[in-house]
Amino acid sequence: MNWFVTGTSRGIGLELVEQLLERGDNVAATTRSAHRLTEALGRTDTTRLLPLELDLTDEKAVAASVRAAQDRFGGIDAVVNNAGYGLLAAVEEVSDAEARRLFDVQVFGVCNVLRAVLPGFRAAKSGHIVNVSSILGLTTFPGWGLYCAAKFALEGLTGSLAAETAGFGIRVNLVEPGYTRTDFLRTHSLALPVTTIEGYEAIREMTAAHLAMPGTQLGDPVKVAAAIIRIVEDGDAPLHQVLGSDSYGLAQARVQALAADLEAGRALAVTTDVVAS
Repeated sequence: MNWFVTGTSRGIGLELVEQLLERGDNVAATTRSAHRLTEALGRTDTTRLLPLELDLTDEKAVAASVRAAQDRFGGIDAVVNNAGYGLLAAVEEVSDAEARRLFDVQVFGVCNVLRAVLPGFRAAKSGHIVNVSSILGLTTFPGWGLYCAAKFALEGLTGSLAAETAGFGIRVNLVEPGYTRTDFLRTHSLALPVTTIEGYEAIREMTAAHLAMPGTQLGDPVKVAAAIIRIVEDGDAPLHQVLGSDSYGLAQARVQALAADLEAGRALAVTTDVVAS
């Protein structure tokens, strides 16, 4: 099987590449540093690996990388859009440049990959796309406003994509992991605001707690990567596949809170309909 995976030099992406290579699959793996990827893979057999140094915000470079993968392996069967990073700051603290940079990677980078792979998938009447979201694509926490906004955008994009491409035999899934024991909460994967604002002490406390969290998260990246492979292999996962009991619990709480909001607002909601004369 031929895979195209983004964001592979650390965390879930790295673990996914390692497991796929050990299975004997072909993997085109994008990263900002091919050296870091191959070094991280250590003694893993990389004869079936195509490392691709890539800036996902460069549409032409993304298209060229997809063509390189197709040329090397004769096609692509599955795409995992995994690249991304965190941003922990109050909404007021996030500059326009910081917000746009986050969306460039988390949303528009995914769009670049989709535009490059979908023509081949449509022609083949097959293909599988897995977009790695987060539990923060389903619920919100203070301090994560812009990150939540990007993941909510990815969720909306993916839901529409699934409906648009179903008639072509293309399968689409979202995975929404909870806290997982990766480098995501370390400084190279978690952006902090350039300028902080006095008065957001609770968010500074949250930041300190998150920076101290690595190594204590509930989720196992080995199992998360294996779950992604299973989603593609089985082909019967729901559009929204939460991963982790923490993610499941938070999603359930969000569903219940949303249902309560709907009922609380029902009386006013029904007053805005046009009344037939």
